[in-house]
Amino acid sequence: MNREKTLLFTLAVIQFTNVMDFMIMMPLGPQLMRIFDITPQQFSLVVSSYTFSAGIFVFLAAFFIDKFDRRTALISVYIGFTIGTLACALAQTYSFLLLARVLTGVFGGVLGALVLSIIGDAIPLERRATAMGTVMAAFSFASVIGVPFGLYLASQYDWHMPFMMLAVMGSLVTILIYKTIPTMSAHLQQQTVGANPFLFLVNISKDSNQLKALALMVFMMMSQFSYISLLSPYMVSNVGFTEKELTYIYLLGGAVSIVSSPISGRLADKYGRAKIFTIFTLLCIIPLFLLTNLPKTEIYIVLIITTFNFVFISGRMIPGSTMITATVFPQNRGSFMSINSCVQQLGSGMAALIAGLIVIRRPDGQIENYQYVGYLAIVSAFISIYLANQIKAIDVKTSPLAEVASEH
Repeated sequence: MNREKTLLFTLAVIQFTNVMDFMIMMPLGPQLMRIFDITPQQFSLVVSSYTFSAGIFVFLAAFFIDKFDRRTALISVYIGFTIGTLACALAQTYSFLLLARVLTGVFGGVLGALVLSIIGDAIPLERRATAMGTVMAAFSFASVIGVPFGLYLASQYDWHMPFMMLAVMGSLVTILIYKTIPTMSAHLQQQTVGANPFLFLVNISKDSNQLKALALMVFMMMSQFSYISLLSPYMVSNVGFTEKELTYIYLLGGAVSIVSSPISGRLADKYGRAKIFTIFTLLCIIPLFLLTNLPKTEIYIVLIITTFNFVFISGRMIPGSTMITATVFPQNRGSFMSINSCVQQLGSGMAALIAGLIVIRRPDGQIENYQYVGYLAIVSAFISIYLANQIKAIDVKTSPLAEVASEH
């Protein structure tokens, strides 16, 4: 059990840096739009360039990722991710930043798929949602610690500093991975020698359960990322926040989510993943509607709404992701989770682009049509509830960590 805790801690640290690298770009939106003199559409392209790049390359990784020991793959991909983050820190122009985000996305998407694959391999299904909640608490820590500190560095120095800090952290985390992650190759022993690497795609296309799981991920992203991608610019332009006050959104939301995320994982294991997913998604619609229809409002009221939004989003992601891992056998989990990550990234990118096309920036800086982005997100949320209740768990009991991971 101690080795399991060590594994989950390291995976959580990996996710912290991965999530922060992705999240920090959105609250930097007002600053980047001002410095580079770009439109909301151009800023949406910066955000979605990461997700589209991640989606494409994680799809390609699906053809070979299960051929490698999980530890070897994780170290290699994380080094690439750190290099991409460093490139963002060195960017001086909009074009260079765009290319740097593409490079970071190449490795960031695969990194997320590997983390989920390792959890799926190492943690039995009956404890997996709890483990997923522990690792996904990294999202909350990134919100409460990483993003506010990154925004502080950006305000005190410039927007490059958060990425420089992440690049330094990435170097240290690479050493942590090497020291703490054991060799994980049990999935290699279950594979058929000489199997067609494209066969898993054919199998997915014939498996309605797995297709529903992938569709669930698409609509989860559409119901979340469409409005979040432009939330910070909307808060500054329309609601009355300053760029520094954006920190409070992530600080409070992340702080409460640190407590709520593990709880939602335990609830999902105890009462059923589909049931808890449905409850949290329905709850999520309330702050979603309010946020996308806010006029100028007192900051404390907005912070109450955004905090509940954080809690409900993380609360549904944990059972949702757990259900998806349970639709595939261990020997194909890396490939399937790569496809799932591909779908997640492409869904996020599509949501950001659609949001950028819907909204209009007026000459006075105000953003119009944001409420329509919210309506799109609400419809997507209801579709995700339907899909979540159609998915069936076919996962066999995987061995505990002690049985699937040997000492390196």
